[in-house]
Amino acid sequence: MVSAVLRHAILLAGAAIMLAPFIVMVAISLKPPGEVFAPVFTLLPERWYAFENYREAFTRVPLARFLLNGFLATFLIFTAQLLTALPMAYALAKLRWRGRETSFALVLLALLIPPQVPAIPLYIAMWQLDLLNTFAAIILPSTVSVFGIFMMRQFFRTVPDDLIAAARMDGLSELAIVWRIMLPTALPAVAAFGCLSFIWNWNEFFWPYIAVQQEHLMTPPLGIAFFSNAEAGTAFGPLMAAATVVTAPLVLAFLLAQRAFVQGVTMTGVK
Repeated sequence: MVSAVLRHAILLAGAAIMLAPFIVMVAISLKPPGEVFAPVFTLLPERWYAFENYREAFTRVPLARFLLNGFLATFLIFTAQLLTALPMAYALAKLRWRGRETSFALVLLALLIPPQVPAIPLYIAMWQLDLLNTFAAIILPSTVSVFGIFMMRQFFRTVPDDLIAAARMDGLSELAIVWRIMLPTALPAVAAFGCLSFIWNWNEFFWPYIAVQQEHLMTPPLGIAFFSNAEAGTAFGPLMAAATVVTAPLVLAFLLAQRAFVQGVTMTGVK
C-alpha cells in the first residue's frame, strides 16, 4: 500500500513538473501586458485579455498560413516516410538476402547520428538542385525515416511467417504482401509512428530555418519567432497565445491516437 502511494506520488509530481510550462503558457496568453510581470503570479488574470492576445497572434503574422504549411508539410513527410519505411522494414524483417544484418546495423548506426550533422551537405544539395526557399526543401530531407524503418521492422518480426507463406501461395508478390497484408496488420505501429512523426516534424525549427526565407513558406515554429523583438520588447501575451495555438494540434493528435500509440509502441517491443 505504501509503495503504491509513493509510486503514484512520484508520477503525479513528474506530471506536474512536465505540465507546469504549458499551464504557465496558457495562463500568460490570457493576461494583459501589465499582469505578465506582476509581483505575484496568478494563473487566472484579474482582467481577461484572451481575445486581444489571440487576435494579435493571428493578425501580427499570418499564423493561419503557418499552421496550414505545418499540416501540409507533416502530412507529406509522413506519407513519404511510410512509403519508404514499410518496404525497407519488410525486407529487413522477412526476406533472406546477403547483407541483411549489415544493412540493419547501418540502420541502427544512423539512429545515433543527430539530424544537425548532415545539415551542411543537405543544404549544398538543395542549393545545387535549386530547391532552396521552396516547399520541397522542407519535405525532401525528411522523406526517409530511419526510426520508422526500425520501428516497422520490429513490428514485422512479430507477424507469423505462416501468414506470409500463405500469401505467397496465393500468388501475391512481395510488394503486394507489404501493402495488402503487412500494412493492415501493422496499423497500430503505423499510428504510433504517425503520432511521433507528426510531433517531430511539426516542431522542427532548425532545418526549415535555414532552408526557407520567404514568409509564405514558413512553418509554425518559425512563425512564433516573429513575436520576439529585442528592440521594441517581446509581446509575451501574443507570443504565448501563438505558442498555445501551435501546441494545441499536438495535444489533440496524441489524445486521438493515444490508444493506438500505446498499443503500437508495446507491440513493437515484443521482439
